Amino acid sequence: MNPDVIVIGSGPNGLVAACVLALRGVRVLVLEANRRRPGGALGTEQITLPGYLHDVGAAFFPFGRTSPAFRELGLEALGVTWLNAKFESCHPALDGSYACIARDPDGCAASFGGPLDDRAWSTLTRWHAHVERELLDTLLLPFPAVAAALHLGPRNLLKLVRLFARSGRSLSNSLFHSEAARRVLPSLALHVDVGPDDRFGAGLGYMLGLTATTGGYAVPRGGAQTITNALVALLARHGGSLRLGTRATRVVVRGGRAVAVVLEDGEEITARRAVLADTAAPALFLDLLDPSCVPRRVLDRMRHYPMGWGTFKPDCALPAPVPWTVEPARESAVVHVGESVDDLARFTRQVRAGEIPERPYLVVGQQSLVDGSRAPAGRHTLYCYSRVPSQPVRGWDAERERFADLIEARIEQLAPGFRRTILARQIQAPPDLERENSNLIGGDIGGGSNAWNRQLLFRPLFPYFRYRTPVEGLYLCSSYAHPGAGVHGMCGYNAAMIAGRDLDRHPNAG
Repeated sequence: MNPDVIVIGSGPNGLVAACVLALRGVRVLVLEANRRRPGGALGTEQITLPGYLHDVGAAFFPFGRTSPAFRELGLEALGVTWLNAKFESCHPALDGSYACIARDPDGCAASFGGPLDDRAWSTLTRWHAHVERELLDTLLLPFPAVAAALHLGPRNLLKLVRLFARSGRSLSNSLFHSEAARRVLPSLALHVDVGPDDRFGAGLGYMLGLTATTGGYAVPRGGAQTITNALVALLARHGGSLRLGTRATRVVVRGGRAVAVVLEDGEEITARRAVLADTAAPALFLDLLDPSCVPRRVLDRMRHYPMGWGTFKPDCALPAPVPWTVEPARESAVVHVGESVDDLARFTRQVRAGEIPERPYLVVGQQSLVDGSRAPAGRHTLYCYSRVPSQPVRGWDAERERFADLIEARIEQLAPGFRRTILARQIQAPPDLERENSNLIGGDIGGGSNAWNRQLLFRPLFPYFRYRTPVEGLYLCSSYAHPGAGVHGMCGYNAAMIAGRDLDRHPNAG
């Protein structure tokens, strides 16, 4: 029997969308190109040595406990166990200074750069805890989320608008006194390619920093794959199905409506009511659809769609934890490496110029500190990435080993002896990431640019920001839709809710 809805792609957004619709009684089929596993960039594999589990993409989940989608689907009841380190994030420098983020207010009160900065951070965290629920609904639900915004109240809403409009440097300079504290929020914004002096950087830094004080940078026991497995199990429980090794090559449109999906082997699967695409927006409009089905304006914009930076990701197997000089870094889920706001700004300029940064900004994950299942007893994994040009001047064949060495050298400066301990190393440059997952165009893990003018009603393309596309019955549910990057499932959740309402209004469509 043909499904009511086909979901193309089994990343977290695709699976969340599929689960939401299946819970409504809709017959859902999810198609996944990967032959080995579902999940897209939300997966775990042994990529260095046997027994060492490495997250292939997302690894820490500030929205794991707080996402409205995950909250509604009940991930913890599905077997996901969240673990937290003593510190969620540590930002050390060569001079021995550091600032740390912790879920425990007392644990963070004396670790944010000095007494004045500790008090400023504590004040900010208390205010965030007060407004978080309404703030997340305002930012994550389909824009404009008027009801949630009204619940914030005019004073809080004005404060947030003023905060989000600033650069990370501007906000940090106004709040904090020490360089240790000032580098935290701009460093976090660089997760999604927004530099210290970019508009909207304060908002992104704020969200990634302050959610760490509530939900934390949670680590799922057993790896990111456990989240994927939980969603797949929920889908199956409610009658949905998943097919691996089934690459979609075309969405069939008849009478202006999406009616089927064609696979790489030529098989055509009918979708009785709708198709949802957990794919890159350019891939959907330029590759999966016949050009005659897409307005010329959309085609033109998709051909020049602004992508985010590439990602360079070395993983290591270690015999022991990283010997950080700064003690709190040895108890942190994530260590961010960037000496100062100026250092981060220099890194930003170099990447945007297509240069390989000589002093790379790093996100270093230490999942095995809290999850002993990630490595053999007493041993550890190292998760690390840096943002890079998708295509450097000399190409990645010439640069990959050199840049991996630069990353190791940067860690070595903060953790002397680190390089001697590496048992095995696996490198993934931007072309490797795209080859493994076609949604990661040029190694972009953020669903396209996250600049301020690619947010809210402009994501992915005005006026198609409410997940509906120019083709009836076809919906975009990937991170290219609002609210964008991050493992929160809200792009899929929102798309499914809108698709569900459309199906209710037109029960006989398809």
